[in-house]
Amino acid sequence: MGDTGQGIITEERALTPLDPAHIKMLRLQAAIAAVPFAIGSLVLESANLLPMGAFFVPFVLAAAWLIARVPLRRHAARGYDLGADRLRVVRGLLFRSDTVVPFGRVQHIDVTQGPLERMFGLATLVVHTAGTHNASVALPGLAQADAASMRESIRAHIKRETL
Repeated sequence: MGDTGQGIITEERALTPLDPAHIKMLRLQAAIAAVPFAIGSLVLESANLLPMGAFFVPFVLAAAWLIARVPLRRHAARGYDLGADRLRVVRGLLFRSDTVVPFGRVQHIDVTQGPLERMFGLATLVVHTAGTHNASVALPGLAQADAASMRESIRAHIKRETL
């Protein structure tokens, strides 16, 4: 527990990490994004503008770092805490975001999956809230079963409040 300086005591719980398959999906996304750059570097290599390897070797080194290291950092920079009456989502490397969604503000909940998420058994929980500014909070990288379970847990809480 910590004092916020205004006499209000807050309770900070440890964040739940995302599913480990999220790292594999992020790596595949990075590899797919690198393909056009690989083609560009090979085209520049074939133009013989600079000595052989001057374009492709730096590209391969940069791509290897982006595919191996960056997804680990992005994965580690995300987490969530599903409390009794709220969902807390933390994300970001350079620009950190810590969002708390009280269940009383939730309008509806979606579980979405793109093709890569489906391939790795992952899903994104999207919580839509009342209001216009930042009215939805997305939590990607959840196991599909966990996302569905969280949706049902939040839905049950909302149903209890409306009765």
